[in-house]
Amino acid sequence: MSGDVPIVDIGALRRTEPSERCATAAFEIDRACRDVGFFGIVGHGTDPALLERLDTAARSFFALPDEEKAEIAMVRGGSAWRGWFPVGDELTSGIPDRKEGLYVGVDHGTDHPRVRSGTPLHGANLFPAEPAGLRTAVTDWLDAVRPVADAVLRGIALGLGLPARWFEDDLTADPTILFRIFHYPPEPAGDESRWGVGEHTDYGLLTLLAQDRHGGLEVRRSDGTWMDVPADPEVIICNLGDMLERLTGGRYRSTPHRVRNTSGTSRLSFPYFFDPSWDATVPTLPVPTDSPGAVFGTGTERWDGADVRAWTGTYGDYLTAKVAKVFPDLFENTG
Repeated sequence: MSGDVPIVDIGALRRTEPSERCATAAFEIDRACRDVGFFGIVGHGTDPALLERLDTAARSFFALPDEEKAEIAMVRGGSAWRGWFPVGDELTSGIPDRKEGLYVGVDHGTDHPRVRSGTPLHGANLFPAEPAGLRTAVTDWLDAVRPVADAVLRGIALGLGLPARWFEDDLTADPTILFRIFHYPPEPAGDESRWGVGEHTDYGLLTLLAQDRHGGLEVRRSDGTWMDVPADPEVIICNLGDMLERLTGGRYRSTPHRVRNTSGTSRLSFPYFFDPSWDATVPTLPVPTDSPGAVFGTGTERWDGADVRAWTGTYGDYLTAKVAKVFPDLFENTG
């Protein structure tokens, strides 16, 4: 991988015993969070065969006719907001995205307290009958990525001068975990009127993104220009969400990004969102706000005109309000 996105080896952070290499990784993560808000992860320890199996199963699913995929449509998931949606059903800033996807989360049974109370984004996952291996491929990948998220947050904690387990013991003691598989069809020649995903930021703490070899992800610099994020299935891309911007008072910023598939073929991406506990309130820590602003710039207005540091309430409230704008029809149906 090349370009302006730094690469960090987190191998030392995956181990329980602290070491000098942990301090080095934490320093590099802190610098990437301040300078870019995106970085590539190596030393993550995930088996490449898991991603290959997930990619194969996902392609088989998206190759099915829409009427077959609709058997697990999101409307069937109700307030859990899980399942498949077709191209154009998800909105970014009110504009339909040129992608389809499968939404997955922690698999909650009917006896879960939040399921019984009808809390949004809680419930059972929906998987198709075919390909039969998709469910296992997804759950195996989620199991493999969870330790990566914990390791990255240990590095962030150390970089902020906090105890290594600060996130695990506090904000992510019971994390909100969501997972997506996105399929971006080839862009029609000469049609640049729509994006696979328009400019946006993510909502929580971390996004850990696996990709196929077909690029398309772009990050906005402070001067308004965009830089490509190279695609390499062996490198997991990490970007920061709104809650880390709030937590650090702007030392870290949730960097705007977008996607356009110009590869001429189908593109798959696999974003894993690792966020605060549903009922957590996210404070603003007394950490230095000395970001050099290489990408976003101090005082740069957010893409949505909002001030995430002014938010009051729980993370669940914040996430529900955001998702209601992405899938307004579904939100209305869930009451």
